[in-house]
Amino acid sequence: MSSLPECPQAAPYRVEVEEGKNYAWCSCGLSNKQPFCDGSHSGTSFSPVIYTAQESRLVGFCGCKRSKQGAVCDGAHKVL
Repeated sequence: MSSLPECPQAAPYRVEVEEGKNYAWCSCGLSNKQPFCDGSHSGTSFSPVIYTAQESRLVGFCGCKRSKQGAVCDGAHKVL
């Protein structure tokens, strides 16, 4: 596996999050439960990123796994 994560989707995953709840965002791109971790990173250098919702709202979780803002989409998919 390369040092870059897989890119399961060149767009954000829009998810309603609940205030105070933790979400384990998949950083490797291998999870079958995108955008969240299912343990598929086992044996790689990747690990999930914990996102804690500060409020209940719609969040755009990064789908290309290249965001400089961790779990949250920053538009990096637009230049892939």
